[in-house]
Amino acid sequence: MKSFLGVVLPVLLAAAPVENAGAFETDTLPTSAGDLKVAFIGHSSLMFQFGGKVVYSDPVGQYGDFSGLPKADLILVSHEHGDHFDTKLIERLSTAKTKIVLTPLCAPKIQGGIVLKNGGETTIDGIRIEAVAAYNLVHMRSPGKPFHPKGDGNGYIVTFGDQRVYIAGDTENIPEMKGLGKIDIAFLPMNLPYTMTPEMTADAARMVRPRILYPYHTTDTDTSKLQPLLKDEKGIEVRIRRMP
Repeated sequence: MKSFLGVVLPVLLAAAPVENAGAFETDTLPTSAGDLKVAFIGHSSLMFQFGGKVVYSDPVGQYGDFSGLPKADLILVSHEHGDHFDTKLIERLSTAKTKIVLTPLCAPKIQGGIVLKNGGETTIDGIRIEAVAAYNLVHMRSPGKPFHPKGDGNGYIVTFGDQRVYIAGDTENIPEMKGLGKIDIAFLPMNLPYTMTPEMTADAARMVRPRILYPYHTTDTDTSKLQPLLKDEKGIEVRIRRMP
């Protein structure tokens, strides 16, 4: 489609292969259907390569140089804010076959997108995508007006082979996280005032219990604060990657 426009003691970052893909760090993660490669572009922009397919999550041009990166087979957009939704870049990354999964509030700006609300799901080229809740409970733009109202944005659970990858979007440690089921890899946001403190992110991790946890959307947050908060949680490995 073409658009218009427990603990790991100690926590060992070397446990995952880290390669230098241009300006971006990348990890390679094994799945039952081959390797999943993750490029950490910046802020909340991620690129996944799996089974010959290229999947972008919240690609936004101001957070990295996309000029040398491949075209997209699939693009996921978590919500309508400009640091997550860049229609010009989406157009550049798209081909006639690119599928774009997005929220109802984003849909008017993209022709032919696949619209998912919280609780919706779809399967594209064998990749299952589940839209889940992402919202603020505590942090408000003004009294009674959260930065991210319930129902506006999505987190996504994307299944690559046997690995369920949770890309949380802009959210706090909301109760819905307890019901996500088995999560292998999680990307959890950690910055103020829009998402979570390190303490809130640690609480979210205890609910989700991923095997591997990547903090992302961190802005100027000190990511080193997260590891000590989870040092007694067996089975959760915190991996810090550079996401300018």
